[in-house]
Amino acid sequence: MTSEFAVEMRDVVKRFITPEGGELNAVDRVTMHIKNGEFFSMLGSSGCGKTTSLRMIAGFEWPTEGEVYIEGKAMGHTPPFQRKVNTVFQSYALFQHMTVLQNVAFGLEMEGASKDEITKRVGRALEMVQLTGMERRRPKQLSGGQQQRVALARALVKTPDVLLLDEPLGALDLKLRKEMQLELKALQQQLGITFVYVTHDQEEAMTMSDRIAVMSMGKVKQMGTPVEVYERPANRFVADFIGESNFLEGKLKTLSKDEACVFVPELNAELIGLPVSEGLVNGEEVTVSIRPEKVHISEKPLNLNSFNGQVINTVYIGTDTHVYVDVQGKRIKVFEQNRISRLDPGSFYAVGQQITLVMMPENVLVLKKN
Repeated sequence: MTSEFAVEMRDVVKRFITPEGGELNAVDRVTMHIKNGEFFSMLGSSGCGKTTSLRMIAGFEWPTEGEVYIEGKAMGHTPPFQRKVNTVFQSYALFQHMTVLQNVAFGLEMEGASKDEITKRVGRALEMVQLTGMERRRPKQLSGGQQQRVALARALVKTPDVLLLDEPLGALDLKLRKEMQLELKALQQQLGITFVYVTHDQEEAMTMSDRIAVMSMGKVKQMGTPVEVYERPANRFVADFIGESNFLEGKLKTLSKDEACVFVPELNAELIGLPVSEGLVNGEEVTVSIRPEKVHISEKPLNLNSFNGQVINTVYIGTDTHVYVDVQGKRIKVFEQNRISRLDPGSFYAVGQQITLVMMPENVLVLKKN
């Protein structure tokens, strides 16, 4: 019977000995359930444990505690060549003296596949990544994006159950990286196999993933769809790491299922918001998060969550304008989308201008302080 999950990490710990003789938990009690056919990303900054987790799935590292399952079978101490997974690295790791065809065929040749089988499967893999006709070229005769496709074809030609990708687009320029993000997602949907992707780029993870695990210091801080982790961050770390946020500190005065009232000393006012973190209780110190694009500049105040302020800076970046506003000595950032093509400087907010900020309660997220 096929498992519902392509990959599972159950309470996995990976402990390393430091040069000083101490111990470091690079992965600390991580549990993940990655579904069949899912594009799953591990997102976090350097040292968060995402690559170590990927290496344990690949078999390049073995867990100190816990277990890794692939298609329902325990694989934590199984060598890489006995797992139906393949890995695509950031460096591509292509053989420079070989042609594209030879690079892609290499793994099949090592398995002893017949010539006819190799020709058929390599042709199909190159067609998938749109490199048909380039079989005789060598890696140095290809662009960065084409080399990345060769690395993908080499991994896909062996029809793995799971494809592991360790920051595979990191070496590409910004425009090509964005193009390849869309191509990778389309390829994954076409093939229907499980992709497990490691990246430190939040936009990359948001663009491609069905679900994301946001990691920090060896732990999973939140796991969910791109919409869930952006719109309903579980804690301050996630709200800060994914996108941008304004943060305010305060004390929880009243709480119901759908509404929280927080007194914010910095504004000397109460804010009505949405309780997001679990386990909130009246009287505790909390953090309030408001995304800059969800703060509205209004001509007149409303009865709720309205604050007068003064523009202290504006930054025009094309798609939108960043407006920095002083409210009671607290700097609030606002993103205003530029919906109209205009050149008149008078149509933008000016430094020193008095304005009113409105924060709708459904956009004011009340989180645990830590």
